[in-house]
Amino acid sequence: MRYPLMKNNLLPQDLAGVINLLQENDPKLTAGPRVAEFESNWSDWLGVKYSVFVNSGSSANLLAIAWLKTLFPHGGRVIVPPFTWSSDISSVLWMGFTPEFVDIALHTLSIDEIKLENALNKYEDIKAVFITHAQGINGLSNKIIDLCLARNILLIEDVCESHGVVLPNGSKAGSQGILSCFSFYYAHHMSTIEGGMVCTNDYDIYQYLRMARSHGMLREATSKALQEKYYKEYPDLNSSFIFPIQGFNVRNNEIGAIIGISQLNRLDEMVSKRAFNFEYFLSGLPSWAYKGFDLEGQSNYAFNLFLNDADPILMKRLESTLNAEGIEFRRGSAGGGNQVRQPYISSIPRYSSINPKNEFPIADHIHFFGMYLGNYPELQLSEIDWLLKVLKNV
Repeated sequence: MRYPLMKNNLLPQDLAGVINLLQENDPKLTAGPRVAEFESNWSDWLGVKYSVFVNSGSSANLLAIAWLKTLFPHGGRVIVPPFTWSSDISSVLWMGFTPEFVDIALHTLSIDEIKLENALNKYEDIKAVFITHAQGINGLSNKIIDLCLARNILLIEDVCESHGVVLPNGSKAGSQGILSCFSFYYAHHMSTIEGGMVCTNDYDIYQYLRMARSHGMLREATSKALQEKYYKEYPDLNSSFIFPIQGFNVRNNEIGAIIGISQLNRLDEMVSKRAFNFEYFLSGLPSWAYKGFDLEGQSNYAFNLFLNDADPILMKRLESTLNAEGIEFRRGSAGGGNQVRQPYISSIPRYSSINPKNEFPIADHIHFFGMYLGNYPELQLSEIDWLLKVLKNV
């Protein structure tokens, strides 16, 4: 590939602390003090009270919806966009909720606030709105927040590929919902090789997340009052092995935390460079490409390249040209496009009769006539200029 989709963003300084750890006489590699330090640093950066470091953004999604299940054991509807990552929808399904898909707005790549209001008026058993800040663009408007507040519906934010998005009120994406989820996958804004974070401002949710992350064990909670409660209620149990909740094993480790601490120090710089690259890219696109994204506070993850019109011939020519020039791309953009078309959804009887093109025209347009190209902090303007030249010649 002359122009790859992603590049490894781990630098030698990120690994120096790992080397030092491995050279200790008896290094502790499983979750320990460095994990706690990373969680604290991340909370400070994001502007929330509590963060829990896990092994992936998908695990962060799973824990968030698992907590929702404790409030609504009999399930209910969760509003989700069809333009998102599969683990958002899968976590809803695994936990016994019904995903209610609401199409996106093209300029935000997130749930359309008018269509959301229509859905909230249509259904009575909606328990949460699980939005996605896709591709580094802010997906959360004041109207969406107000709609949730007015109906006492919980808001959960997926910020897995949008680290550092700044909302109009000056806060960061991921600080507004009852829970938020981040990914530190290889190619995201910052990386811990594999990893994720789930964040909240609620102390009781924080205790739940800590336990759920590690088998449901009470000793993972930091609340002494909670621990004493179970010690007294279950005196016949070994106090080190009390499991108040059904849990998972999605912990991360000291190595990932060390890398995360190092990368967090330059995250704002990386976000700024990605945002600059994207706006430069958009400014040079040919007229057949969509440019109307809401760029306020954006922290672009990848260059979004969408056709303005549904033109199969142009799309085929575009794909052929990119392949011939060694330019890596992903058709359908985030998550491969419209999730309703994926087998894990379309095979469910409730969704098998849905016409994706009619029900979700924006997500479906991106599915067939959208893609993304690589964006990374070390990109030079000359490289973007070359990319734009190729596109103009399609």
